[in-house]
Amino acid sequence: MKVTTVIDPSREEEVVIYAHQESALVKEIERIAGGTPIELIGYQEKIATPLDMEAVCCFTVQNGKVYAQTHSGVFELKRRLYQLEEMLPRRFIKINQSCVANIRQIQRFDTAFSGTLRVIFKNGYIDYVSRRQLKSVKERMGL
Repeated sequence: MKVTTVIDPSREEEVVIYAHQESALVKEIERIAGGTPIELIGYQEKIATPLDMEAVCCFTVQNGKVYAQTHSGVFELKRRLYQLEEMLPRRFIKINQSCVANIRQIQRFDTAFSGTLRVIFKNGYIDYVSRRQLKSVKERMGL
């Protein structure tokens, strides 16, 4: 993708994208340029808290409910995981059927005897990359 930036204080700011097709990157650029920040509210014991997307390590599904794993605790969300996937920035990647991870919050990967890839997050939470998602996670992370 070719990128050109022109600094001209006399002109109105605008972003023009020429793409062959719509992609996750194009959607992310549109979201950033449009200034529509993602606002999520997490709940802990009926107390609503706005969540900082940078502090979210991952979104998980447990017992049919969606949770945000953060450094300050676990928060229940009122959205479904597939809805979050559609609106999350590119730094989030699906690692298995019930977990979408923030790649900036991954501390390390460990391999097991069975060939699975274990993900250890900076907040201490541990999950696994499924066989179905293994190829895309390796490509995305450069493994």
